[in-house]
Amino acid sequence: MKSDSVAMTALGSLSKQGVVCIFGTGDFGRSLGLRLLQAGYEVIYGSRDPTNSTLLPKGAKVLTHQEAAQKAKLIFVAVHREHYGFLTALAPALEGKVLVDISNNLRRGQYPQANAEFLSTLVPGAVVVKAFNTISAWALQSGGLDANRQVLICGDNAEAKQGVVDIAHSLGLNALDRGSLRAASELEDIPLQLFPMWRLPFRIAVGLLAAFFFYVLIRDVIYASATEGKDISFRIMVSLANKAFPMVSLVMLSLCYLPGIMAAFLQLYNGTKYKRFPDWLDRWMLCRKQMGLLALAFAFLHVLYTFAIPIRYYVFQRRFTFTATLIKENKTYEFDNVMAWRSDSYLAMGMLGFAFFVLLGITSLPSVSNSLNWREFSCIQSKLGHLTLLLCTAHAILYGWDKFVKPSAYKWWTPPGYMLSLVVPFLVLSLKLFLITPCLDRKITRIRQGWERPGNAGKPNTKSSQPLIL
Repeated sequence: MKSDSVAMTALGSLSKQGVVCIFGTGDFGRSLGLRLLQAGYEVIYGSRDPTNSTLLPKGAKVLTHQEAAQKAKLIFVAVHREHYGFLTALAPALEGKVLVDISNNLRRGQYPQANAEFLSTLVPGAVVVKAFNTISAWALQSGGLDANRQVLICGDNAEAKQGVVDIAHSLGLNALDRGSLRAASELEDIPLQLFPMWRLPFRIAVGLLAAFFFYVLIRDVIYASATEGKDISFRIMVSLANKAFPMVSLVMLSLCYLPGIMAAFLQLYNGTKYKRFPDWLDRWMLCRKQMGLLALAFAFLHVLYTFAIPIRYYVFQRRFTFTATLIKENKTYEFDNVMAWRSDSYLAMGMLGFAFFVLLGITSLPSVSNSLNWREFSCIQSKLGHLTLLLCTAHAILYGWDKFVKPSAYKWWTPPGYMLSLVVPFLVLSLKLFLITPCLDRKITRIRQGWERPGNAGKPNTKSSQPLIL
């Protein structure tokens, strides 16, 4: 309690004194000191070698750890855990100080105790706050760009945390209180995570790409080699890839909306929204944004590969041979009005679908989505999303046209690849059309507004379902 009261007094004078100490002269310590100087703070570095200050920002002072600790009320500990030993000897000078631990580890579970909690045991007279460990030195140097502006903070003293929050705000950063110091281990694990929300979508994308690519490889290249003795393996690089990419994109776009439809049917079946979805469905719904962005990436690849088709040697050679044959045989290439309609419609559906697809990707960016209210965001991601899926599905249908009725299209009795890619989109669109019928739509709306089927009300639920986005 004594250290807490001293910390309150220290923080109360921080805004007046404006002196901040940093233990550590590494990359992060130098970047943080520069930003603090720019914000108007007086910065003092504590160093083992005060004479070596050539790399430090101009305007900062460099003292020994003992002298620096006596000058400031709030101290950033910008050193690794294995170097905390010098703090034990400084315990008397750190009495009542606020120590901001910004350290991270090399791997998860490296130590049985969080660094911040270990620091509080080394210096029991100080107030320890965990913060700034999720901000990189590059983000501080570049001014805290959109993806690196949030400072996560935890600690047992509210006044000490508020002092750190004020400093974060003065640096142009956002601060989020994550609770007591017991949350320090969770904060220290965050920088060690490697795309946690992207793992499932990435695995699905890789699995679909491998499945579709090998499917079209067997139907096109291996079939031609086995039945006709032709070597068309050169088509692997562009032609087969340009078949697999749009199929993966279409299926993944459908998978973005399938979990919402499944959740709606579960709510209809349960007669309430206060029953938790299965864990696998929760996980699926949480990674829909990443799944949609990967689908957009494959759509971009499809567009790029399509633009490259006219300059391919294979296409140029076929056109030259075809034209030369017509001239040699004195024939004309008759205009087919149906084919013209099909071609233009196919291209129009593809261009419109891709344009809306890009719009969906843009609105998923935090800088854009934060400027939209909930109704606007829901309208774009749901209604426009289903329209995008409809246009892309129509694009695939027009691509295939009447191939599905021709026996020659079923090589080795297997359907064309585009037909397989249409299964999930057809399922999603059909179920969505069923859900928006007036009778079901009214019932789902009532359930989401809190209505429960008679017999469900009053039943205990250990877990409530998360809000549903369709």
